[in-house]
Amino acid sequence: MAPKIHSGFSFLEGPVWVADGGYLLMSDMAAGSGPYNVQPSTIRRFTPPATFDTFIANAGSNGLALSADAQQLIAATHDQRNLSAYRLSDRTRSTVAANYQGRAFNSPNDVAVRSDGVTYFTDPNFQRGNRSDQMNGRTSVFRVSNGQVSLVDDRLRQPNGIALSPDGTALYVGAYSENRIYKYAVQPDGSTGARSVFVSYLGGPDGVTIDCAGNVYWASGSDALVHVYSPAGTQLGTIRAGTSGTTNVAFGGPDRQTLYITSGPRNDSGLYSVRLNIPGYPY
Repeated sequence: MAPKIHSGFSFLEGPVWVADGGYLLMSDMAAGSGPYNVQPSTIRRFTPPATFDTFIANAGSNGLALSADAQQLIAATHDQRNLSAYRLSDRTRSTVAANYQGRAFNSPNDVAVRSDGVTYFTDPNFQRGNRSDQMNGRTSVFRVSNGQVSLVDDRLRQPNGIALSPDGTALYVGAYSENRIYKYAVQPDGSTGARSVFVSYLGGPDGVTIDCAGNVYWASGSDALVHVYSPAGTQLGTIRAGTSGTTNVAFGGPDRQTLYITSGPRNDSGLYSVRLNIPGYPY
């Protein structure tokens, strides 16, 4: 059981460790509001051992990742239905991916960045609210390379968590409404090849992280567990954080051997952590 650091947040998601500053950033999403029922989101900062503050108000974000040069926070932003970048130094916002062939995304959810900057993100419709569907009912995975947006796969039902293997040759995507995790071969240019089933059943696969050995840590929304799989898809064990609503995971700490977990019911969402004997990637 992972110990709780603090709870009482609205709904935590997208944890990412910023090594240069020695802190963890997370999205905290409130209930939908306004004419389109869109969920406001604030990026919270946790500085160990016990300091929490607001890093970016009105961020509109869900999943978070660091840019390849670690100078920007790449954010799946449902407020503008796009992929954004927040510069860590001054927190200014820019757009990474505005749309696909002129059509607005549903509600970008989670993001993974390769060491060369090629970026992948999922686009379910969970945070679309009452805004128009411009994707014709499809929920997809996209790639951004040199500013160009390409479709990876539009056959998934509510793609959610997404991660790359340490060597960048495999892309993992959890299909939340299929209870499956898929694996794609990734080519040197970032394009993806054949899709295979990595795990055939996981109840509500949400966020994910990877350790330096390529093991996969997947948060399950249905059982409040983090399921750990080898690169071959064999389950190695589970980690519990709280009693419900585990959403996402990230390695952090000076040695990258602390696993941070966001978990808990809406309006009492919490941050948990557990020390492991293997560091996360990158390390």
